[in-house]
Amino acid sequence: MWLYVACAVAVPVSLGLAALRADPLLVFVAACAAIVPLAGLMGRATEELARHLGAHVGGLLNASFGNATELIIAIFALRQELFGVVKATITGSILGNLLFVFGIACIAGGWRRERQTFSPVAAGANAAMLLVAVIALLVPSLFAYAAHPR
Repeated sequence: MWLYVACAVAVPVSLGLAALRADPLLVFVAACAAIVPLAGLMGRATEELARHLGAHVGGLLNASFGNATELIIAIFALRQELFGVVKATITGSILGNLLFVFGIACIAGGWRRERQTFSPVAAGANAAMLLVAVIALLVPSLFAYAAHPR
């Protein structure tokens, strides 16, 4: 219920501040406050669809809409030719999803437990994704450095 109230307040406030050409920092803070409940609503909607459509479709929807914020930021940044912002958004999304979420899961899983157990298949898949992400972030950087050494 609080998500609906937060969206009903934060979204019009952020849009109004942008229309009134308020201080950019104030508009940014209001837009951030609007994105958080919208992301929560989107998560609930995908969970509800997954409940009705099945786990496979739900996983696809969750993977697609889970990064909607980054996609929206990238579209607006590309329109203004802010390529550094797009790169930082993608990098932050990858690192946040792979490292931060995994770290929080390990902390929460180990809370009040002496020993944690993991599925070897899931642990291997996560390790492979982490390796691919590191390679995907490292190769372009190495190429840029080799092309233009400082």
